[in-house]
Amino acid sequence: MSFGRPPSISTGFTPTPPDRGSFPLDHFAECRDYMKEYLNCLKKNSSNSTPCRYLNKEYLECRMQRGLMDRAEWKSLGLGNLPNDAEAPSRPAKPHASAQSPS
Repeated sequence: MSFGRPPSISTGFTPTPPDRGSFPLDHFAECRDYMKEYLNCLKKNSSNSTPCRYLNKEYLECRMQRGLMDRAEWKSLGLGNLPNDAEAPSRPAKPHASAQSPS
């Protein structure tokens, strides 16, 4: 018997994968601009997420492209009924577009 140690350690520890919805932090701020744009939209709309859903989709797409979360179907994320990018409401240019040099 070992005092001061959780009982599960003495029986063996088996690591488990994180629950669905938990994913690595964006340590290199790869998707920070998308996150800020989404949070600003929420603030502007008194935390009503409906007008900001397309921004949520862009943020999650950024995370999936960079391996910060597993790729998932939009329907399973609750975003399956949003229009495609070409049909999305008009908005300012995507944040990362200004960082690119003109060709």
